[in-house]
Amino acid sequence: QVQLQESGPGLVKPSETLSLSCAVSGDSITTNYNYYTWIRQPPGKGLEWMGSIYYTGSTDYSPSLKSRISISRDTSKNQITLQLSSVTPQDTAVYYCARDSGWGMDYWGKGTLVTVSS
Repeated sequence: QVQLQESGPGLVKPSETLSLSCAVSGDSITTNYNYYTWIRQPPGKGLEWMGSIYYTGSTDYSPSLKSRISISRDTSKNQITLQLSSVTPQDTAVYYCARDSGWGMDYWGKGTLVTVSS
């Protein structure tokens, strides 16, 4: 059973860097053709794809976030990390990590709420 668990601070101050981790169990993040994606949902709005990291380690980012986002991985911990710099209150959202095996996102974490406020 694949499980994903997001973790990180629930409150971040404006202009700081948001940093979240996604711990993966039941699968290796380097499994061929799998990739892991960060998605967020601001209050009252729809889901927004933020970026992905592939089994090769390569990344792909949303053009609207490209200047502020970084997704990395720690293969020793089987963990994916999201960093989003220069946050504003508009970055307040529930942040999810999800696995895509190439056939769609088949496993999701429960999500973690991050509030940007001073």
